[in-house]
Amino acid sequence: MKRIGDLEKKYVMDALYNAFATSLNSVYNNKLEAAVAKQFNAKYAIGHCNGTATLHVALCALGVGSGDEVIVPALTMSSTSIPIVLCGAVPVFADSDIDTFEISAEGIEKVITPKTKAIITVSLYGLAPDYENIMVLCEKYNIALIEDNAECYLGKYNGKYVGEFGDFASFSFQASKHLTSGEGGMLLCNDDDLADKARRFSCLGYAGVSAKQGKITRNDIQDPAYSRHISFGYNYRMSELQAACALGQVERAQELVEQRLNVAALFDEAIKDQNVVKKQYEPANCKNSYWTYCLVLQTENPEKDWYRFRDLFQKNGGDGYYAAWKLSYNEPAFHNILQNQPGVWQKYDETCCPNAEYLQKRMIQLKTNYWNLEEAKQQAEILKKTIKEYQLTK
Repeated sequence: MKRIGDLEKKYVMDALYNAFATSLNSVYNNKLEAAVAKQFNAKYAIGHCNGTATLHVALCALGVGSGDEVIVPALTMSSTSIPIVLCGAVPVFADSDIDTFEISAEGIEKVITPKTKAIITVSLYGLAPDYENIMVLCEKYNIALIEDNAECYLGKYNGKYVGEFGDFASFSFQASKHLTSGEGGMLLCNDDDLADKARRFSCLGYAGVSAKQGKITRNDIQDPAYSRHISFGYNYRMSELQAACALGQVERAQELVEQRLNVAALFDEAIKDQNVVKKQYEPANCKNSYWTYCLVLQTENPEKDWYRFRDLFQKNGGDGYYAAWKLSYNEPAFHNILQNQPGVWQKYDETCCPNAEYLQKRMIQLKTNYWNLEEAKQQAEILKKTIKEYQLTK
């Protein structure tokens, strides 16, 4: 299987043939937005330059600003929290479920305050969080829900696609994601007013754009009396080349995601009948889309054993594996700068999110983006061999 196939190349070449003519420079953006909206049963899909811009736009459309708090997982890439800071609000970190690794409803409720304006969940590694209980909290406390699904495409929860639950749902087309156009992002929304605000914020506050209208018309701007900007915003629009490539990927989504599921099944077989590593737990009502295959090393000495297991894996021919990101509040910008800002009431230490602290030091993320299954089979066998040798040297 090819990561980028003939379909994507065809669409990109067609976009280039159009030479970015003004009248044709949204053809693929329009097609992509329509395709993604249909795929996720959404009223609106709005293309963006990346999947961090989508979160910034969603927050601003919801009116998040100075004095507000937004709850986020501690265990995820900091790009989920940074847009909150850019809005002038305070990220508040919630703990993870020890088995699924996802932000937990229990962890969220512990940190809700009267200042909580929104919750950003992350479908970590391809698995949905506990939407049912999280949405109960959103309704109880009148809090907006933003889904950050950068790592989950076509994953499911209670039979519905991840992306069908929040006030906004964000997806990424960054290079490592299930679908890619090198960079790019998509924001889903079902509310007319919120979608209009999101589109305008991502298009410099142009008066002539809306949820359904992604660009101003020539007739608009040829009028010297035309007032372009009715609000402020950023230029977060997706390029036509990104949209062309992403459209091809969306049309191939089932096969691209299925390949990762096949790779995960090989790793499932490799970790049977052992107690060295524990896999991310997948509840019966969820379908994991496996952005990565995530394991937790069962050790009380992760500072030593994580590296020992990795070195053994690489010595046996393994591709190596990724560590989990530092917990967001342990990153220097958060720990050294944000910690001391007004309104920050959490103490950024090991007591803040104990489950996340435990997991982060022990996580092993094996890649699933093998486009040749024979390579994946070899890596699965190497993992199995490494587990046996690790057991013998403990």
